Amino acid sequence: MPRGQESSASDMRRSGTRAVVIGVAAIVAILTIAAVFLFLNLPDANAFNARVERIFVENDALTGEGEIKLLEILALSGTAFSETLVSYRMVIFVLLVFSTALLVASLVFLVMLVALNRRMAQIERTGIQVSSLHISREERTVYLNDMGFKLTEAALETLSVLAEARLDDDVLSGAEIEAMISGRQPEDCEEAAGATRIKRLRDSLGNQLVSEMLVKNIARRGYVLLVDKSVIRMQ
Repeated sequence: MPRGQESSASDMRRSGTRAVVIGVAAIVAILTIAAVFLFLNLPDANAFNARVERIFVENDALTGEGEIKLLEILALSGTAFSETLVSYRMVIFVLLVFSTALLVASLVFLVMLVALNRRMAQIERTGIQVSSLHISREERTVYLNDMGFKLTEAALETLSVLAEARLDDDVLSGAEIEAMISGRQPEDCEEAAGATRIKRLRDSLGNQLVSEMLVKNIARRGYVLLVDKSVIRMQ
């Protein structure tokens, strides 16, 4: 890979890492501040019990059986309120932790998606960096950067013709591709027949990005492999 692309990729990774770290820190800080503010403003779990106790202390005259029963009910209500409030605190804490995890994961996936889109755009501009192109007729397979693609017999013939032309620095029209495969003269072949073979080759490769970047159509000239001829090996 050229040095300029290496530095660009490194800068992209560094900027992506910085964005993730800053984003995660910001999310954690915001949610921590929100949690502290929320917990500080929640009522005290013993506030109700304190009020009931104050009623007991300030009203010594409440000695009737019914009045005492009412105060006992108030005390029990205060205890239930404090227990409910404690459970609410735990629920709120769990929800805050869960929301933090979701936001961090969303940020990481967003940064990864942006980095992937930038990388795809870079590939579309500069083409695929092919370090090896090995065509095996026996296996009917082409190995592109150690990735194997099973091809049909017709697609393999088309790719072999394009590879031989690339070794000779030639650009082949659709009619010339059809002529070399069928053994006829280019004048007796149609341009559409060669274009059909190129389409079938791209379909056999499957990955649209790989096929479009590997086989280029030069207007008014023909088709050529976008690889350095020094990396082509045929067997």
